[in-house]
Amino acid sequence: MDSAEQRVIGPGAATERVDARHWRVLLLWLQAAFRVPDLATGAALVARVAAAAERVGAAPDVTLRPGVVQVRTTTWSVHGLTEADLALAAAVSAAADELGVSGDPASLTSQEIAIDALDIPRVAPFWRAVLGYEPEPGTDPDDPALADPGALGPGYWFQQMDAPRPQRNRIHVDVTVPHDQAEARVAAALAAGGTLLSDRRAPAFWVLADPEGNEACVCTWQARGKG
Repeated sequence: MDSAEQRVIGPGAATERVDARHWRVLLLWLQAAFRVPDLATGAALVARVAAAAERVGAAPDVTLRPGVVQVRTTTWSVHGLTEADLALAAAVSAAADELGVSGDPASLTSQEIAIDALDIPRVAPFWRAVLGYEPEPGTDPDDPALADPGALGPGYWFQQMDAPRPQRNRIHVDVTVPHDQAEARVAAALAAGGTLLSDRRAPAFWVLADPEGNEACVCTWQARGKG
């Protein structure tokens, strides 16, 4: 793959180039969910995804469950999206149309758990061991994001603290959603008894709390300094 094909494509540019019926950018990934009537149709779509990935040089994660096929793709060697990922998205959208299955971007989500730490290099090995996770490719060995090798569990990352913070929880959940679903997700959380702690960094993220003060952030790719 040449250098142009390996160039990182920002989330805004990627969003403009993919089929909006199917694809959204969440964290480092392009993701899509397709509603399928039966497992045979889902398996046929998975086979098309595999063939397209081989053709364009992408390495997607693909999940087949009753009623849905989920596809996500990124290029770990550059820690972001490349032309290979966009080519795969186009091929998968075409295959979905041929099979007559529709996308369900509103169902997409990506979850991370953030752990506050004063000494990240000391804390991270414990979580890697207890979870059975591996460092996410391309992250700092002294400040790793941790990923499930089976690509099933949520990611973990470490938030640097300058001083102990006993008055607040030390772990919070990040829920990344499609950029066009974020405000609805925040509104639903508030209607369910949550409190908005901060929207200062919106639409990058909103900080919410449950009725007992436990925190969660609703996140998108927007306003994070990369186009």
